Amino acid sequence: MRFIVPIIMFSLLFGVDNVEEDFATLNNWKPLTFPKIERHTTYSIDENDSLTFLKAKTSGSASGIIFKESFNVYETPIVEWRWLVSNVFEEGNALEKSGDDYPIRIYIIFKYDPDKAGFFESAKYEAAKLIYDEYPPHSSLNYIWANREPKTDIIPNAYTNKAQMIALEWGSDYVGQWRNENVNLLEDYRMAFNEDPPAEASLAIMADSDNTGESAIALIDYIRVLKK
Repeated sequence: MRFIVPIIMFSLLFGVDNVEEDFATLNNWKPLTFPKIERHTTYSIDENDSLTFLKAKTSGSASGIIFKESFNVYETPIVEWRWLVSNVFEEGNALEKSGDDYPIRIYIIFKYDPDKAGFFESAKYEAAKLIYDEYPPHSSLNYIWANREPKTDIIPNAYTNKAQMIALEWGSDYVGQWRNENVNLLEDYRMAFNEDPPAEASLAIMADSDNTGESAIALIDYIRVLKK
């Protein structure tokens, strides 16, 4: 999958106290597509016994959805969710661009803060702003469901050091089963980047298989962003 950070722009409201997304609708989300990728993952609301879920279906495709609002990671650093996948990708490989596909992943996207940037970083982001009319995001954490156990806690993204990945689930042992996740963004960011994160962040979800050409269906029951 292509690098997501320089493509996603922040047109968001900062200051949401917490996020409790139960996926009754997709009104809180907007689509994310990539240049030169014509086949898009489909995102829909699935219902079973009066419960609703986000359903992501990918087949040689790639696209995502972005949460429309943002939050302060120092005030609400805990993110928890419940997800399920139909399968993992046989040809997946988190260390190489050719295998950088996952049946589901959740991004935490951190906003660039010009007040805290050094000279060279500031010049780079100001140049990007001239092209896109706003700043690209600063960095991201990617929580993935990988096809194999990682060798390290932090997996460098195959495209850029501005994105670091953490495999919360891997392999096929829990395929078809709901798994509950709970992460601390401050702890994970400091472990991944060896520094404190920017305060403002938001969410994105993606299922992508454009590199491997494989197929999968993933469900997400809910996502919550909470105080510690």
